[in-house]
Amino acid sequence: MGHFYFVRHGQTVWNVENKICGKTDSPLTDFGRQQAVETGKNIMAQGIEADEILYSPLSRAADTARIISEMTGIPCREEPRLIEQNFGKWESTPRDGKDFKKAKEFFACSHEGGESTLKLAQRIYNLLDDIKAESAEKTYILVAHNGIARVVQSYFTDMTNEEYAAFGVKNCQVVRYDFEE
Repeated sequence: MGHFYFVRHGQTVWNVENKICGKTDSPLTDFGRQQAVETGKNIMAQGIEADEILYSPLSRAADTARIISEMTGIPCREEPRLIEQNFGKWESTPRDGKDFKKAKEFFACSHEGGESTLKLAQRIYNLLDDIKAESAEKTYILVAHNGIARVVQSYFTDMTNEEYAAFGVKNCQVVRYDFEE
């Protein structure tokens, strides 16, 4: 049975400021860089083996992936489909804003100037289908974002809208996903 690992990027400036990052790039904090170093150590300590690290083009994920790659020796490359959802007008606003929470309930509607959750799910599901097709030969570590983490989880688990909205992966947490045969 094939599998892959998902890692959310390290802490960013906007994570600390409780702002929605989305497709807007927010750099890692010093603590976020240290989290990436610790994740690299944990991957080695757990004996996790992978052929390649695929990462989002946004610097917070790219920097996290490169740090992990340098520590583990696992080669890495950018995967454009892993870019975070474009939240349009909501980017840089408070993560817990009432209006944003309401807007997230509408999966088929694009966020003004952004991307719908259904379009996000399509590109991530397509990527996961590609990884599944290769999983007998290759194991990947995906380094991306919390919005991507929700879609990945929904690929493997039926979720209500409330469960989907509440799901999250902590910064630099490593999660294993197994494909069913």
